[in-house]
Amino acid sequence: MQKTAVVFGASGLVGSEVIKILLSKEEFGLIILPVRKIVSDYTSPKIKQLIIDFDLLDQYANELKGDCYFLCLGTTMAKAKSKEAFYKVDFTYTYEAAKIAVKNNSSHVLLISSMGADEKSMIYYSKVKGKIEKALEKLPLSRLTIFRPSLLLGNRNESRSGEKWAEKISSLLSFMFFGPFKNYKPVKASDVAEKMVRMAMNSQSERVKILLSSELNS
Repeated sequence: MQKTAVVFGASGLVGSEVIKILLSKEEFGLIILPVRKIVSDYTSPKIKQLIIDFDLLDQYANELKGDCYFLCLGTTMAKAKSKEAFYKVDFTYTYEAAKIAVKNNSSHVLLISSMGADEKSMIYYSKVKGKIEKALEKLPLSRLTIFRPSLLLGNRNESRSGEKWAEKISSLLSFMFFGPFKNYKPVKASDVAEKMVRMAMNSQSERVKILLSSELNS
């Protein structure tokens, strides 16, 4: 029987790569995309785009029924402009999406987090990532896989000058990413997406599994 995937963050770097891979898999017959506005790139009959108000996510639970939920929502402090706005996307929306997965008896939730995620971190970004991880672990999910990539490489729909500079510097210092620093080597978004879909298709014994960045590189 074919599965239904629900992908949050369809227009994002990892989310868009996840969709490309899901489209090539016969195991998935339907891909539901909760979006603010229709994404014109997606024309496959396997894709169903649903325009929603993310502030009222729980009202769409019946329309977001799926087997696997890919939670690829995320922003930056620079784009969000405030801690409150950042928190709403990276914690609140993600948490509400996971609650829908619980309500719909999902078999698997897959979360994009970040290296350094720690609810006790002094860095706000890492602190929020750590908090959402812990919050989802406490939900009665059948399976939860958390992915902690380092700097993500790929073609973004938006300009992030800081990350572009970080990519250039990282490429020059690639010889340093070994041993204790291996998890901080930049990783391609397409590799992360490939790993996410592979995990969604495979069985795992652990209810909660965390994959570090070095495990996501091809």
